[in-house]
Amino acid sequence: MSGRVIGVGLGPGDPDLMSVRADRLVRGARHLAYFRKKGRAGRARTLIDGMLAPAAVEIAMEYPVTTEIPLEDAAYNGCLSAFYDECRARLLAVTATGADVIVPCEGDPFFYGSFMHLYERLRGDVAVEVVPGITGMSAAWTASGQPITWGDDVMTVVMATLPEEVLAARMRDADALVVMKIGRNIGKVRRALAAAGLSDRAWLVECAAMAEQCVMRLDEAPDRIPPYFSIVLVHGRGRRP
Repeated sequence: MSGRVIGVGLGPGDPDLMSVRADRLVRGARHLAYFRKKGRAGRARTLIDGMLAPAAVEIAMEYPVTTEIPLEDAAYNGCLSAFYDECRARLLAVTATGADVIVPCEGDPFFYGSFMHLYERLRGDVAVEVVPGITGMSAAWTASGQPITWGDDVMTVVMATLPEEVLAARMRDADALVVMKIGRNIGKVRRALAAAGLSDRAWLVECAAMAEQCVMRLDEAPDRIPPYFSIVLVHGRGRRP
């Protein structure tokens, strides 16, 4: 009998925010596969450090490229496509023995995560299950101490990797705004916010629900270069009773 591949959402970083099911699956895992950058432990693996059974077999899936090639370069997609195909083959080899493979994922597996690419490649050949998790953006607006939406507000989620003019246009149309994948794109995000007239309402949340969490108004840190796990927020101002 073939085993299963189970993508497990770990939530934003605090172990207390993992679901009971996620905790149970991680602690009981016989085979565990996780993504990481070469030479790094991997954020998903770090979040579950100390939770694994001593005999658990770990499968590190190391990205061949992260920021070395521009996203718009055809070589980027080609390189990652081959990588995900290789990961698929590795996990199928394990499930063919009848064993399940747990794939821990930061946040929610179906929200801008690498697991989605495995899911699409695997689901026709093996049983694939997904355990949802709290997203990083939910932890970010909670850390800001303000509701992100009110009344009929429409929340817009954009990636900071978009072209600057596209970012500004999306921001102008937003009632409430979440900007992800900040990092080295922070300068572009600041300019787009200014063009949309939102600079004075923007908040920066770094590493929400993690030990290094930091929350500040974006205009109070004009020279700050945030880490990868950072989110910019603009809270809605919609209808209230």
